[in-house]
Amino acid sequence: MAVLRVLHRVCRVYAVAGLAVPVFGFATASALGVLGDAWVIASVALTGAAAAILALAVLPGQDAVLARLAAGDPPAVDAGTGVARLAMLTGVFNVLWAAVTVLMIVRPGSTTGV
Repeated sequence: MAVLRVLHRVCRVYAVAGLAVPVFGFATASALGVLGDAWVIASVALTGAAAAILALAVLPGQDAVLARLAAGDPPAVDAGTGVARLAMLTGVFNVLWAAVTVLMIVRPGSTTGV
């Protein structure tokens, strides 16, 4: 239980620290003059979707699982609720961040030469 609480705390700190990513992203895109490029817009949209999933589903889901475990009631493992749903949403969150990372590295269509 202690390990789960620490991991949940890490996720919450990561969520707050992750707010810096769009800030630095906009600053960098602005400096490069690529704010209107499709790869930047797609990255911003994917980052927003990932943030929404983290804030609205993953962190509250972790809270719910921890609360049930603390009460001595094991969380449900079915696909609609509980641990399986939390695992799925966490996977979607990670895939979105991976897609943003690829877009930031590959920069399809970029002509900045940087």
